[in-house]
Amino acid sequence: MPPALIPYPSRMRTITATRYVTPLREGGSLPAIVEGDDMGLYVLKFRGAGQGPKALIAELVAGELARAIGLPVPEIVFVELDPELARTEPDPEIQHLIRASGGLNLALDYLPGSITFDPVVDRPDAALASAIVWFDAFVTNVDRTPRNTNLLVWHRKLWLIDHGAALYFHHAWDGYPARAGDPFTRIRDHVLLPFATQLREADARLVTLLSHDVIENVVARIPDAWLGGDAPFADAAAHRAAYADYLCRRLEAPRAFVEEALRARV
Repeated sequence: MPPALIPYPSRMRTITATRYVTPLREGGSLPAIVEGDDMGLYVLKFRGAGQGPKALIAELVAGELARAIGLPVPEIVFVELDPELARTEPDPEIQHLIRASGGLNLALDYLPGSITFDPVVDRPDAALASAIVWFDAFVTNVDRTPRNTNLLVWHRKLWLIDHGAALYFHHAWDGYPARAGDPFTRIRDHVLLPFATQLREADARLVTLLSHDVIENVVARIPDAWLGGDAPFADAAAHRAAYADYLCRRLEAPRAFVEEALRARV
């Protein structure tokens, strides 16, 4: 069965990190479990990590678009981080990371007791697997391979995490409108591709859910502080509009990323 749609919030919550709990050293950007002022635990992605704000933008946009169409992604929240939290940390690397990330960061709800998806042991539903493959091809997510699935099993349900490597077009903005129609050849490495037997059905259903309004609503959530840098835009509004333009163009027929996924399965 396709993933069930749930009411999608028009806004994201903002919490304040009150305690640094422990690092998650398997992540390249050194994410960490933190406690928020709502007493919840979250996996924090640091703005000051080596991958910079673009990884947070990809995490936000891809993750929120996935949640908008009913894919199982933990709640994503903004996190205010006080650099003073670094004072209680003995590790100099963590101290530096916290101090470099003062201000607004991003986090996902922590799923305690979750385990990494194992394609040998776990066999996902074909409709769900097809929807995830379709979506990852749409957002050009290079990081859902057998080596690094970025999938968790929690309460016997599959959950998608870590979309910071998606939307790689935004690392070079020149000519981005023309590149919106490109196929995504690296979909051939997707861990769920062998289970994605309903790609045509997923395409017909999901493209109707990702309306321009949905895309613009998600892109509007990108904070001004994360935009700018080397991007050739006059202001944050123009920068956001470029993200929305790329994603909307990518959904226009014919969708080369769908045909590429179908070829990869063959």
